[in-house]
Order: sequence, then structure tokens, then C-alpha cells
Amino acid sequence: MSLDIRDIGAMADIDAQQWNALAGSDYPFIRHEFLNALEVTGAVCARTGWTPHHLTIWQGDRLVGAMPRYLKDHSWGEYVFDWQWADAWERAGGEYYPKQLSAIPFTPATGPRLLLSSDIDTDDALTMMAEHLESAGLVSWHLLFPEAELAQHWRRRWPDLLERSGMQYHWFDRDYGDFEGFLAAMTSKRRKEVRRERRRVAEEGLVMRRLTGREIDRTAIKHFYRCYQITYLEHGQRGYLDIDFFYQLLEDMPDALVLIQALDDTSRPVAAALCLRGSTTLYGRYWGSEVEASCLHFEACYYQGIEYCLASNLSRFDPGTQGEHKIARGFEPTATRSLHWLAHDGFRDAVAEFLGREEVVMQQMRLEAATMLPFRRET
Repeated sequence: MSLDIRDIGAMADIDAQQWNALAGSDYPFIRHEFLNALEVTGAVCARTGWTPHHLTIWQGDRLVGAMPRYLKDHSWGEYVFDWQWADAWERAGGEYYPKQLSAIPFTPATGPRLLLSSDIDTDDALTMMAEHLESAGLVSWHLLFPEAELAQHWRRRWPDLLERSGMQYHWFDRDYGDFEGFLAAMTSKRRKEVRRERRRVAEEGLVMRRLTGREIDRTAIKHFYRCYQITYLEHGQRGYLDIDFFYQLLEDMPDALVLIQALDDTSRPVAAALCLRGSTTLYGRYWGSEVEASCLHFEACYYQGIEYCLASNLSRFDPGTQGEHKIARGFEPTATRSLHWLAHDGFRDAVAEFLGREEVVMQQMRLEAATMLPFRRET
């Protein structure tokens, strides 16, 4: 039976069971529940500049391939910054927006971006999608935070794609066993510093608590959301997501949620970090605090997550973007990538030259970051 490619304007128009049969459970953000929650709560819609146009491949009535896609009227909420490209194109008299974007909105976490049934040839699917993307008549298409294998496959099938690299800091379980085993792998100086940071949280009178799945209720989410908005307000803006989004996650995918709370001496929560988990990885996503307490951010957003991974047999912890301070706490420099197609040859050549210069700097940054890790060197 022949394959048919279709644009779908809402996740609600795609059968959740068919989508999730392709998505699996390894990566929570590609699940139908997560993407649908973004749409039904209004975080992702034409009004906010994210118009869904998901690419799907069908074999009759059977969904056999899918890739999230949005038409974007701006570049907010992406974490791979192309503002300079947009400015250059518009100064030259063009219109950069809307652009095509394949990504998980507001989620700079590497993972699957193309879902395919096992009986569908990847080259055939990519060829269909590339032709469809080019035919849209827009200036550009951007694929953000794909896995390395998919990025390589895309570039083989579509040589005009430009690759851009970035860097995050992830923790990996190197057979530590438990948190003390993790500390034992560090230099003596850093081991003492981590212990001192954790001790300072206790000296502030705070007790940490982790809640998972059905242990989390709407009251806990309501408090977390207050903390989440505090983080954004400190930078003069509001968070991209409203409380209904988090209530929707609690209803539709509670088993993916891990909530870390800091409790004061009356057992009242005063800070919270919300993570999502897959089958091998914990993803730190959202954080905030009502109080100022020494080292609380490190404890809630890093050390508690590491402990959870070690207790739950998760091999990786992705705590979010940026933050060289993560290196000294055992998070390793990890390459990220994005792919970019620009319709205009001259524009593409100019961006390619820029990316070549940028990559030299990124490679040097990754090498330097690796030398700053706190682990003992084998002699």
C-alpha cells in the first residue's frame, strides 16, 4: 500500500494510541499527552505564535510516521537562537517569519524527532518529508535537539541542511552505586564542597522531599506553579506555561512526573523543582523558590535528581540548559545539535560561513569544559 503524507493541525486530530505506539515511553516530551497538553491549554496555538502543522505519514488509515512541526511567528521558546539570521534576512528586504520548526516547544532536551513504524524505510520517509518541507514556500525549516543518528541521516538525504552544535551539561551514571559512590569518584576538595553545600540546606532548616506519580496532587502542583512563576518574574517576564498545562500533565501522564520539594520547619513547601522521566533519563525542567536559602538550587535541581537516578536505575540526568556551574557538580559537557534549511542559496552560504566559525569556538569550549570536571584522574 502506498504512503501518504498529511499536515495535521492539532494533536487532538491524531489518535493518541496510534501516535504513542510510534513514540514509545523512552522520551516523555514526544508523547501525545505532552504535545496535546501544550495545545489544549493554549501555550501552543496561532495566538502565541506556534501554529501546529504536524507532518504525518499514513498507510491507508494507519499512522506510520510523524514529526512535530509548527509555523512560528517569532523565535521565542526554542533555545537555539537565530535572531541574528532573522535580522539579517529582514534588513535585506525579506520576511523571515513564519518559519517551519520541528521541535518540542519550550523544551531544549535532545530526543526523538521522527517517529516511524518499524516496517517503514527511513530514507523513504525522510525523502517524502524533505520534499514536503521544501514545497511549503517558506524561508526556512529548523530541527532542534534531534538525536545524533537522526541528524546524520537527515544530512545524508538532504545535503543542503546546515548543522549547528551547542553544549549542555548532563550527568551520567558511571556505575556509582549510590550518592556516596558518586562522591567517591570526585577529588577530595570537590567531595567536601558538595557535602558542605548539602549541609547548608539542612542548616537553613529545610528538609527535601521527592514525590512521584500519584503522590503528586493538585495542591502540590499549585504550589510548584507559584514557584515556577517566581523564577520568571525575577527576570521581568511570565513563564510560557500556565497552570492548566501542569494540571493536564498530572491528569494525563502522572507516572512521568517527579516533584522535588523543600519543606520549612513547619513542613510547608517553600521551593519546588518539577522533572519528567523516561525509561533511562531524568529531565529537570522547571524550578522556583519562595525563599532565599544557601545552595538550595543545587540541592533541589542537581543533587536530588542524581539521587533519584541512582535509586531508580536511570543512567542519565539532563538538568536543562546552560550553567557552567554544573561542571563542578559532576555534569559532563555534552554536545547538542540542530539542523537548518534555508531556501535562498546566498543566505544559506552566509549562515554556513557563520556556523563554521562558531563551531571552532564550540569545540574549544567543550574541550575546556571537560578539563574542569571534578573527578579524580586515574594514574
